[in-house]
Amino acid sequence: MLKYALFEYIPRRCAEYAPFELQDTCRKILDFKHGRKYAVRWAAEEVGRALAAAKLQDAVLVCAPASCQRTYVRRCRTFSQMLCSSCGMTDGFSYIEVIGNRRKAHNGAARDASLVQNVVISSDLRGKKVLLFDDIYTTGATSRAFIDRLQAAGAEVIGAVFLGKTRRFCSCCRQKTGCSLG
Repeated sequence: MLKYALFEYIPRRCAEYAPFELQDTCRKILDFKHGRKYAVRWAAEEVGRALAAAKLQDAVLVCAPASCQRTYVRRCRTFSQMLCSSCGMTDGFSYIEVIGNRRKAHNGAARDASLVQNVVISSDLRGKKVLLFDDIYTTGATSRAFIDRLQAAGAEVIGAVFLGKTRRFCSCCRQKTGCSLG
């Protein structure tokens, strides 16, 4: 299965070490996570450009669940509508429902399968080809757990697209992790 991230993402605690353009992209990704309208449009346009050449007319777009239904709606409903309209995919937004609340993964929750246990997946996805969208790929645990849930529900997950993939900087030399000093 293909997994693709459009941009690098630098956590806020490391952002001061990143070039301006990357800081700007990271701000937009965070604004998408907060459901800000301009960032939702930006994300849909960027992902749409990246997927323009793909033949996805028989695919269903499913956005990874947020920590609660309210956040999921704010972040993904318009994004999913816009992207599906531009790429010809089926909008799978309504096939996912988040029940209750869970601790946000980036706020210290364990990164494991429990992050997607409060999600109800519609049986309408059974036998459908699904393209998963998520905002940030860090360890991959959340997306893997959700992909497992989708497959258990009978969906055929054909790929995953992420706005950003986390890149870390070493505080001692401001280089990518793996430097000789840190």
